[in-house]
Amino acid sequence: MNRTYRIGHSKKIPEERPVWLRIAILLAIPTLLSGCQTGSGPDHTSTPDLPQPTHTSSVPTETQVSLNLSTPTSTPIPELSPTPNLPLSTPEFSLPPDPKANIDAWRPPVYPVPWIPSEYDHFYFLNPIAAFDIEAAYSNYGYGDVFFENVVHTGIDIPGDIGTPILAAGEGKVVYAGQGIYRGGNNVYDDPYGKAIVIEHSFSYQGEPLFTLYAHLDEILVVEGQEISAGQKIGYMGNTGKTTGPHLHFEVRLGKNEYFSTRNPDLWISPPQGWGVLVGQVLTYDGRQYEQQVVYVYHSDEDVPDDERNDHLWIAKSYQNDAINSDPYYKENVTVTNIPAGKYLISIPVTNIGFSYQKTVEIKPGQVTFFKFHVWRGFSDEGPSPLEYNFSPSP
Repeated sequence: MNRTYRIGHSKKIPEERPVWLRIAILLAIPTLLSGCQTGSGPDHTSTPDLPQPTHTSSVPTETQVSLNLSTPTSTPIPELSPTPNLPLSTPEFSLPPDPKANIDAWRPPVYPVPWIPSEYDHFYFLNPIAAFDIEAAYSNYGYGDVFFENVVHTGIDIPGDIGTPILAAGEGKVVYAGQGIYRGGNNVYDDPYGKAIVIEHSFSYQGEPLFTLYAHLDEILVVEGQEISAGQKIGYMGNTGKTTGPHLHFEVRLGKNEYFSTRNPDLWISPPQGWGVLVGQVLTYDGRQYEQQVVYVYHSDEDVPDDERNDHLWIAKSYQNDAINSDPYYKENVTVTNIPAGKYLISIPVTNIGFSYQKTVEIKPGQVTFFKFHVWRGFSDEGPSPLEYNFSPSP
C-alpha cells in the first residue's frame, strides 16, 4: 500500500523506489551536504556582492518581548535624549525619590550656566560637587562665619566623605595645585588650606578675572598650567589642612587670586532648577552691618503642621566683616541658598533685646529674594540700593 506525506504542497512521494534510484540518492548526499556547510568560504547566496539585509522579521526579540510585557498598550515608548549641555555635576532628576523625605538628600539639575535672571546677578559656576554627593543644603560654615580662634571664613564648606569627586566649577586654567596656597608656596604641610587647587577661568566679570579655589583635598588630579573644562574631575575630597572633618572649602575670588579678594559663592553658583536664594541685609538701627546675627528660615506653607516645620529649617549667620566683601549691588551680609520655591518665614531673634522679629517671604524659582532688617526697627520693604557703575575704561 502506498503512503503519502504533505511537504508544503500536495505532491505524492512514493515510499517504495527502485533500487537504482536509492543508490543514486545515497551517492549524492555528501555533495549536497557540502554545499550547506557554513564557514569562512564565500556566501552561497546568488548575490554575494550585495550587503546583507538587516533583520526585518516581525518575530519579537528578547528585548522587544520584555518591553511588550511591561508595556501592554500599543503606545510607542519615546526614546529619552539627554538635556543638551547638562553639567556633569547635576544629574537629571525629575522627581524626588520620596516626597516626604528630607529634601537635603535630593537635588534637581541646576539652571544652565551662566544663569543671569537679572542684570545684577552672576550665577556663573556649576556646583563643585555632584548633586547625588551633597549631604546638606550646603554649609556647616557659611561665608563670613567665624571658626578656629576667630578666623573669618572666606568661602563655603560642603561636607561629604573622603574620596568624593571634586569637579571644576567652570572652564579655565589651573594656576595653583599643591599644598601651601595660603602661606605662598608649595609643600607647606602646615598650610591651613591643605592640598588645594586654584583655577583662573576663561571668562571674567565686568572686566575683572575670576578664580575658584578648592581646598582640603585628599588627592589632586591636575597640574599647574593644565586647561580644564567645566565639570571635569580635578581631585578628591579630603581633610588635609586645618579642618574638623572631611569637606570641600570652596571660594570665589574676583580681581586677584588673593585671600582678601573673595566673594560669597552663594551668589555665584547656579541654583537647582525650581529653587532660589535668600539674600539679606541685617543692620544696626543706624544702618551699619550687624555682625554674627543668627537668621532662621522656616517653611511656612499652611499645609505643613507647626510641629513639622522644624523639618524644613535653614540657619544662617550674618558676616563677621573682616576680610569679607559684599556684592556691590545687594550689599548683603547674610545668604541662604538652595531653597525650594515657596513661602517661608524668616525669624530673627535679637538676644540683647529679648525679642524675635518675623517676616513671610516668597522664594521664587531661580531668583534672588531680598530682605532688609534693622535691629529695633524690624524688617523693611526697601530693596537694594541702585548699583553705582564705574564707566572708566578697562585696561
